[in-house]
Amino acid sequence: MTVRIKICCMQSVAELELAARYGADAVGLVSAMPSGPGPIPEPLIAEIVGRAPPGVATFLLTSLRDAPAIADQVRRLRPGTVQIVDRPAPGCRAALRALAPGTRLVQVVHVTGAEAVEEAVAVAPEVDAVLLDSGNPSLPVKELGGTGRTHDWRTSRRIVEAVRVPVWLAGGLTPGNVAEAIGAVRPFGVDVCSGVRTNGRLDEEKLAGFVSEVRKTGSQI
Repeated sequence: MTVRIKICCMQSVAELELAARYGADAVGLVSAMPSGPGPIPEPLIAEIVGRAPPGVATFLLTSLRDAPAIADQVRRLRPGTVQIVDRPAPGCRAALRALAPGTRLVQVVHVTGAEAVEEAVAVAPEVDAVLLDSGNPSLPVKELGGTGRTHDWRTSRRIVEAVRVPVWLAGGLTPGNVAEAIGAVRPFGVDVCSGVRTNGRLDEEKLAGFVSEVRKTGSQI
């Protein structure tokens, strides 16, 4: 089993190059958010997307909720994948297919309880993948990622078993717990932000440890 690795919260072209050097399969680029770490200006997102080497997928994280606005953002920044981190407006994902053809869609489901299973099952037919995170979009100031918290991996495993699209696992992953997380959840891929950073910057030692643990564990499953 090859577990894919996504390094999120890219802050510069140099971080992109570091992630690529250690074998990242994808990088995450965070646009404007109501809270949390990692947002960068759109011109920098576009620059990083344009510099991504072959084999490294680019994920645009967006908190926008309606299809025209997301499609406009995709046209400006040209990512290969758009990651919708909030619950979108009704019909958004279907409309986005028509407005941004060729762009892969990933819907984030925040695992706040057992109800996340039903939510993931409902959205899976409309997207290319589901990403499980530990935010809470129901708070007055929404948490839409980058919390550094884990969630109940037993619920995540139920989602992996219930849907027919790839499932990425995020939320509080580190070099110290990612092997356990992979064993518990069996995700298609893992997604990390704060777990490989020191003072907000991508930490080469932590990155190397994280990638090593994922590759070693994935090869044993």
